[in-house]
Amino acid sequence: MIKITFLGTSDSIPSSKRNHTAILLSCEGENILIDCGEGTQRQFRKMGLNPCKITKILITHWHADHVIGLIGLIKTLDISGYGKTLFIYGPRGIKNHMENLFKTFGNVENYRIIIQEVDGKFFETKDFYLESERMTHGVLCNSYSFVKKGKIKIDKNKLKKFKLKEGAHLKQLKEGKNIKYNGNIFKAKDLTFAEDAKKISFVLDTSMNKNIISFVKNSDLLVCEASFSSELESKAKEYKHLTAKQAGEIAKKAKAKKLILTHLSQRYENDTGIILNEAKKVFKNVSLVKDLDVVEV
Repeated sequence: MIKITFLGTSDSIPSSKRNHTAILLSCEGENILIDCGEGTQRQFRKMGLNPCKITKILITHWHADHVIGLIGLIKTLDISGYGKTLFIYGPRGIKNHMENLFKTFGNVENYRIIIQEVDGKFFETKDFYLESERMTHGVLCNSYSFVKKGKIKIDKNKLKKFKLKEGAHLKQLKEGKNIKYNGNIFKAKDLTFAEDAKKISFVLDTSMNKNIISFVKNSDLLVCEASFSSELESKAKEYKHLTAKQAGEIAKKAKAKKLILTHLSQRYENDTGIILNEAKKVFKNVSLVKDLDVVEV
């Protein structure tokens, strides 16, 4: 299961209901924070989440509403017993930005930070990988995808039924091989099931560009900014953002299974239906999140 907690869902100016952008993806021991706008630490508190469990931070771009909470979070970890190496990823230039932050506020003393400028696939384990793609937003900007790999899993209820105990033979089952146990032959297909791969994509702050659709292709969940309605499409283009209709078109063309809209302008706060309904006319399986919503995939 992949859990996504929306800590902040506003655009560049927070409202009384929406905090600056921050999203936490949690899956099998990984807690990956995407952006860290102002107030992110308080949102962790409201959700009862421990920031010391963060394993990685993905920065989309160096605009204040996406990063101004970062140095505060880093300093909190420094005095809170954070015992891991913190990996921070971002587009080209993030190393220089981070160095300037540390020159202003001082380095951390009690843990290690590794900063990497990324483009394409940049992290992989046997269970998942992370990849990035360049967006268009005036400053260098990345979108990100988290891909949980498909795998063969053992049906534990069937193990109990046939009284099969833990051991090296279970590895053979995961490899699709039949096993012999206590004189009996057990077929892998009878004791296992396939868990499909899952892809979660995050497209935050960008104008429409040629890279988006291919990058988010076949996403199980596409989290996408929708800063403007179509009636303000010229303003969206000027500020290099997407309209809700464009977000719906991206999801449809990319054959995403579900679309979640975020990065809402305060101009729509009292009538969010304008944004949601516009996207729904193009792509049916869409929702508009609010702060502290949790989605499981």
